[in-house]
Amino acid sequence: MRGCERGRDRGFATAESAMVLPVLVMVALALVWGLLMVVVRIQCVDAARTGARAAARQDPAEAVVRVAREVAPRGAEVAVTREGDQVRVVVEARPAGLRGLPFTVREVAVAAAEDLGEVAR
Repeated sequence: MRGCERGRDRGFATAESAMVLPVLVMVALALVWGLLMVVVRIQCVDAARTGARAAARQDPAEAVVRVAREVAPRGAEVAVTREGDQVRVVVEARPAGLRGLPFTVREVAVAAAEDLGEVAR
């Protein structure tokens, strides 16, 4: 009788693997996607901070955008605004491998503008 019971269990490992394998692939893809999002976020934070430091030193807007784009992910959009004595740099980017998905990383850095007149004295 044991031989008959054993024969009925054949193929269960294959069926279970066929069901679990797609789930494991999806989990792995989700982890890679999350890692890509973290990398893009770190690059956007660094770019916004670099741009804000340059803008605080009274660098021209074109130079601020150029410096921020050097640090930002490829294809990122950089915007520089000044409100009173504060400068604001906004960096927006999409992860490289996920252009079709509607996810955008947006980071903002604000810095107080330096008064260069006091430094010259």
